[in-house]
Amino acid sequence: MEYILIVISAVFVNNIVLARFLGICPFLGVSNKISTAGGMGGAVLFVITIATIVTYLIHHYILIPLQIEFLQTITYILVIASLVQMVEIIMKKVSPALYQALGVYLPLITTNCAILGVAILVIQNEYNLMQSVVFAIANAIGFTLALVIFSGIREQLDLVDIPEAMKGVPIALIVAGLLSLAFMGFAGIVR
Repeated sequence: MEYILIVISAVFVNNIVLARFLGICPFLGVSNKISTAGGMGGAVLFVITIATIVTYLIHHYILIPLQIEFLQTITYILVIASLVQMVEIIMKKVSPALYQALGVYLPLITTNCAILGVAILVIQNEYNLMQSVVFAIANAIGFTLALVIFSGIREQLDLVDIPEAMKGVPIALIVAGLLSLAFMGFAGIVR
């Protein structure tokens, strides 16, 4: 039951993008097409899961025993940057079309604060390794869900007659705000 609460909380109630406002750059930047959003979500799922496992182990088996927890942030950033490089190399070989579609946004996963945020939240919430993995995967699913919904709405907005002053970023920010309000409807489900 505890794992179900972690999943529901991370995906809907405390969505990493819509409630915690982490990962806004790729959320706004890669949300023009559903296919690109899905690819970015998959890359984030892989990186966030592996990064959480590695940072958890580094924190508990290196930083705490050596009493150097103050190096947490810099260590996590280095781990995430290394993992993103690995994902970029793999994606270039496996799916060149997706690699081209993501373009400059793939290296932005390195600076995606959602990944770093989840790694830090795992430690702050004092999760064990299994809870950390579930939390990471659920946050990645929540990120992908928000990204895909948002990109679907943006694709539909391209087909609608919108006043010139509202096209592009202004309407995207309004839709993001409305989507965030919609997710706030889940606020009473879990803590």
